[in-house]
Amino acid sequence: MNHMKPASTLIGIGAIVGIVIAAVVVILIIALVSWWVKKMNFFRQMQVKIKEALSGIDVALTKRYDLLTKQYNIVKGYAKHENETLVDVTKMRANYHEGSGDVKAMNDFNNQMNQLSKSINIVIEKYPELKANTMFISLSNSCTEVEEHLQASRRLFNANVSTYNQAIVTFPGSIVASAIHATPEEFFKADEEKRQDVKMEF
Repeated sequence: MNHMKPASTLIGIGAIVGIVIAAVVVILIIALVSWWVKKMNFFRQMQVKIKEALSGIDVALTKRYDLLTKQYNIVKGYAKHENETLVDVTKMRANYHEGSGDVKAMNDFNNQMNQLSKSINIVIEKYPELKANTMFISLSNSCTEVEEHLQASRRLFNANVSTYNQAIVTFPGSIVASAIHATPEEFFKADEEKRQDVKMEF
């Protein structure tokens, strides 16, 4: 008795197997493309979040500069002979371009404002009447609020940068990152002397 299957049956089975394999390959390709697009969109979204957070820092830095400048002018009016202690505020702004997105420039600008704040505090210790100046007190309170805003913006920015930087170096996402030329972002770092929030002493 011949148990061999007809050639047509074998051809039919082979066709089904071929279709199944082709379907699996198509599904794998779709899954891979879907993953690639999803990962690429994630990197783009993180880049947008980083820019938004950086914009928050930029706004806080500008507000802080304006407030410190007003404080500086009040102190300067009281302490006309403190030129060696007080810094030149015009030089602070010279190399900083608002909205440039240059993290290093922002760091430098913030560190210069830390020095300005420090010099103001040194001067007011010599002039007790400054501590009772209503305008000066109001500006000091505003400076504290802006500094808190700056710290919060910096933490948000650094958290986004950390997530992004880790994602672009972690396999297999690093393959997509390399393909779209995604590079690590720089952290916003506080001056070593000013790791804590700026405090206005009275």
